[in-house]
Amino acid sequence: MTSLSAKIQDVFDEPACDKNRGKDAKARKEGCARPLTPGAAAGGCAFDGAKIVLQPITDVAHLVHAPLACEGNSWDNRGAASSGPTLWRTSFTTDLTELDVVMGQGERKLFKAIREIKEAYAPPAVFVYSTCVTALIGDDIEAVCKRAAEKFGLAVVPINAPGLAGSKNLGNKLAAEALLDHVIGTVEPDDAGPYDINILGEFNLSGEFWLIKPLLDRLGIRVRACIPGDARYLDIASAHRARAAMVVCSTALINLARKMDERWHIPFFEGSFYGISDTSEALRKIAELLVRKGADREILDRTETLIAEQEAIAWEKLEAYRRGLQGKRVLLNTGGVKSWSVVHALMEIGMEIVGTSVKKSTVEDKERIKQILKDDNHMFEQMAARDLYTMLSEGKADIMLSGGRTQFVALKAKTPWLDINQERQHPYAGYDGMVELVRQIDLAIHNPIWSQVRERAPWDCQPGVKDEQPSTKNETATVHSAQEFAGTTPTISASVEEIR
Repeated sequence: MTSLSAKIQDVFDEPACDKNRGKDAKARKEGCARPLTPGAAAGGCAFDGAKIVLQPITDVAHLVHAPLACEGNSWDNRGAASSGPTLWRTSFTTDLTELDVVMGQGERKLFKAIREIKEAYAPPAVFVYSTCVTALIGDDIEAVCKRAAEKFGLAVVPINAPGLAGSKNLGNKLAAEALLDHVIGTVEPDDAGPYDINILGEFNLSGEFWLIKPLLDRLGIRVRACIPGDARYLDIASAHRARAAMVVCSTALINLARKMDERWHIPFFEGSFYGISDTSEALRKIAELLVRKGADREILDRTETLIAEQEAIAWEKLEAYRRGLQGKRVLLNTGGVKSWSVVHALMEIGMEIVGTSVKKSTVEDKERIKQILKDDNHMFEQMAARDLYTMLSEGKADIMLSGGRTQFVALKAKTPWLDINQERQHPYAGYDGMVELVRQIDLAIHNPIWSQVRERAPWDCQPGVKDEQPSTKNETATVHSAQEFAGTTPTISASVEEIR
């Protein structure tokens, strides 16, 4: 069995990554991790990254071999959705205690937990996750999983990605390696066809995959496996018989796409389902790859017919928002595929991009941004919270799209904000998703609350002085210094009704 350190070195030496190919041999061995800034948040660990990739496989029991906190902190870490099984939302952990660690009871407790899951739930597979504690004490989860699989007659898959191994992104790739080693190719389907594809790196956040699948169904294209969004174990086990693949998030699963191409000759491309043009282009490329693999060329004409129909419907719906959003300035504090796909989508309706984060973006992502924006100055690797606040409070953006971590920066700057990351409540993929994204942006920007919160508070207004009208930009209210009020005690003479 390949050791964890050897597996990590293999993942670091990724030939499908242009940035990695440009390094010398020594630099590739060091990987892509960067030293952490003291006092800064490190983000997720490798275990967290592995759980993100695998937990959306909905009919599998996910067993975390660790003290209780590891499972408690990682459970439901993405807003993925399931159209059927709900076992993935049940929390399983061996709940190791200090006594278990001291007495060396970890492996025995793990074997017992697998048996209890088998008897109570009878899942098609159990995924067992190693963590920092169990890796440090030397529990051999691979040996336990092998013995349990033989004893109980079900697939028991070891996920050897303890948090101490590295970053969340490394955990994504180690999870993909586990699928390659233990799952994909283990089941031969009896219904393989010329229109079967895989979609990799699609997490079905807020049900986004369900906006794309009907389009593929109309073209007669079957998704053999969507990894990991709304996936089933047997679908992934037979994913090696697909004819083509699309990678939605190459930052996470580029190694999975490349190795499936090498082993089973499944060509792939990186695309996006965000925005009208990108969705259409993704459908075209899927059809073209299938034709290259032997499908009837008639699918190309059907694809163009569907694209023309769906684009006409989407643009008609978007016209209702164009006038209110034309020229509005957007700041994107996200990364990965969204750093360019969402940029392209918003520019299609006439919005201006004043900045986009490329912290988690690949070299290919950054090249796409340069081609779209024609200006490197709008790209930033990382922006501190105080810089974000300064930019927003000075009115340089009309709305910020980001994750929940920076929402309070926008709210403090009295600027509209919309969640674009994994915690979002609305699906934004495909043609209908683009319309929903624009609708949510329009609602956020034109919400009357912003004009109200930017006004000076009644107790800041001097009697007899007319309050200034709020600026059209996102300027914050005047903040009086401590010296200005030195030796004075402001009084409030207005009644509650007048303040309201």
